[in-house]
Amino acid sequence: MSGICTLANDRVYEQLIALLNSIEAMMGAEMPVCVFPYDDQVEQIAAEIDRRPNVQLFQDQAIIAKWDSYVREIWDAHPTARHCWNNPDPNYYHRIGTHRRFCAFDGPFDRFVYMDADTLLLSPLDDILAQLDRSDWVVYDFQYTDPSHVYDLAAPQLALLFDPDRLQEIFCSGFYASKRNVFSPEMLHWLLSELQSGDASVLYPMAPDQTILNYMVMKAKLAVNNLALTLPIAQRTGCCVTSPHFIEETAGGDPLLYDRANRLTYLHYIGLSSVLFNRVCRGENIKFPYRDLFLHYRYLHQPEQRPILTGKPRLYNQPPGLMQRVFRKLQLTR
Repeated sequence: MSGICTLANDRVYEQLIALLNSIEAMMGAEMPVCVFPYDDQVEQIAAEIDRRPNVQLFQDQAIIAKWDSYVREIWDAHPTARHCWNNPDPNYYHRIGTHRRFCAFDGPFDRFVYMDADTLLLSPLDDILAQLDRSDWVVYDFQYTDPSHVYDLAAPQLALLFDPDRLQEIFCSGFYASKRNVFSPEMLHWLLSELQSGDASVLYPMAPDQTILNYMVMKAKLAVNNLALTLPIAQRTGCCVTSPHFIEETAGGDPLLYDRANRLTYLHYIGLSSVLFNRVCRGENIKFPYRDLFLHYRYLHQPEQRPILTGKPRLYNQPPGLMQRVFRKLQLTR
C-alpha cells in the first residue's frame, strides 16, 4: 500500500489542514495519510485527524522510542553538536522531534511520499511513486546547490567519506519518496557504528534530521533519483516559496502554480515561521509569498471561515517599527 506521511503538532495546525486539503484535492479523499507526532502537543491535530477517515495519527510508541533513541545515540557521537546548540541541559537535543519522520521506515506504507507540514501538494504523486520501481529514494529539489545546510563542509572527514561530485546527491528533507524497511536493522546498526567511529563529525547540527537522512542514504549507497537533475531541463520546476516567478492559474476550481509552462509538484513554504500562518488565520493582514494559495487550501472545506484581512498589509519580513522595538527592549529588560 502507498501513502503520504507528514510530521506535525498543534503549532502547525493551520498548515497541516492546508496540506491535508491539498492532498485530497490532488489525490482524492481516499489517499491514505499518516501523521507522525512531533511531540506530545497534538490535541488539536488529533481532533482534526479523527474527522478524516483516510488520515491516521501514528501512535506506535515502540517505533517512536526506537528512533528517538537512535538519533540521540548519533548526536551523542558528534564532537561539537552541543556547543553549536548552546544549551547546558544534557538531555537537550536540537529539534529532536524532526527525526520522527524516520518512523515512516517502520510505518504503515510499503511505499510513501514524505511531505513537511509546511508544504502544499499541487500535482498527483503517481509518477513519483512509480519511480520507486527503479530507485530506493526519489526527491525533487535543488538543495545540492547549498551543501552547507546538509554537511559541515569544514569537517576533514567529509572528503574521506564522499567524493566532491557525490555532494550533488544531497536533498532537502521536506519532500522525498521511499519504501518501508529501506534500512534493514543490520544496516542501521552499521550506520550507527560508522557514525560513532568518526563519521558523525560531518553532520550539520542545525538541520538535524536533514543531515542524518542525507548521510544514511549516501553512506548506504541507495539508488537516488533527483528529478531536479534527471528530468529534461525544459520540464523541471522549482518548489520553494522563495521563487517569485511562479504563475498561479486555476484548474477545476483549485489554484495551481506553474514554473514557465510546467505545473509544480509541490510548494514548500520553507523559512516561513508557523507563527505567520497562525496570525493570518486569525485575520492579521500579513503578506507572504503565495499567501492566497495557502488560504485557499486551508479553508477549502470551510470557505465561510476564511478570514477577511483588513487594514494596511504588512510584509512578513518587514523590519519592526519604533513602538515594536521599544516593546521588545522593555520585554528584554524585565
